[in-house]
Amino acid sequence: MSKPSLLIDTDPGVDDALAILMAHAHADVSGLTIAAGNVGLGHTVRNARTLVDLVGAPTPIFAGCPTPLVRMPEEDAVHVHGADGLGDVGFAEPKAVASAEHAVQAILRLTREQPGLTLVALGPLTNLALAVRLDPGLPQRVKRLVIMGGAVTGLGNTGKIPAEFNIGFDPEAAHVVFEAFPAFDLVDWEVVLRHAFTDEEFDGWLAAGDERARFFEQVFRTARAFNLKRGRRGVIAADALAMAVAIDPGMVTRSESRHVAVEMDGRLTRGATVVDWTDRLGQPANARIVMEVDQARFGAMVRRALGA
Repeated sequence: MSKPSLLIDTDPGVDDALAILMAHAHADVSGLTIAAGNVGLGHTVRNARTLVDLVGAPTPIFAGCPTPLVRMPEEDAVHVHGADGLGDVGFAEPKAVASAEHAVQAILRLTREQPGLTLVALGPLTNLALAVRLDPGLPQRVKRLVIMGGAVTGLGNTGKIPAEFNIGFDPEAAHVVFEAFPAFDLVDWEVVLRHAFTDEEFDGWLAAGDERARFFEQVFRTARAFNLKRGRRGVIAADALAMAVAIDPGMVTRSESRHVAVEMDGRLTRGATVVDWTDRLGQPANARIVMEVDQARFGAMVRRALGA
């Protein structure tokens, strides 16, 4: 399998960290464009710099939007990822330096210079929404868009019960992106839960891995404790699954193509992804919803990213 070329839009917390390690192990990474989400923009940019130092790559980093498009977020994910987004381990100041170019401008420039990039969206879609508003031709320059977000039957993970965090953080941005891109792959929270790793197998990979595994073991402790407290079984690797689909689309064993929209106004449902499962609206399908993947292939990609 030839290496894909990726542009990654992300809000680095713990699960983004694993996905970024995977990208550098399996693909060519043209850049990391950073948004606020899991934690504030200052932390997410610093975390991206820490990860680039860890993998020893010259990957450029571009700071983007510090807030959602319209409303301030009702919640962040500090309780999952730690106040700094990487488990509050206390890493030294990273050496990698973020570019002065804004993330939105970088997305537009890089997709012009490298048409055919795969765009991987691991966080709130604020940067992408602004990019496509500035240049509506962006979708035509991108080979694929893979989004980690949504909960296609309403099993969300936020205070708005049916909403998933990335979409719920900035529903207006998600609406813009879902409307602008005629086709994208959607890796939602529910498929992530179905593809968790057992604690035993994941701990084995951590024990067998290199400095990347030792890093991830440290940053993952806070999120792991949170998931255990919530009764979530196994190791849930949301952004890693989206990254695996971006790198190896052939690992998808079952999918459904449907029209997906975003609820922006509901008192209890703001940020929910609404799927037209029975084609009642007559709108063209915009999302290939990933339903199942080859778990062994997914695991092998994670193991390699951890050096195991």
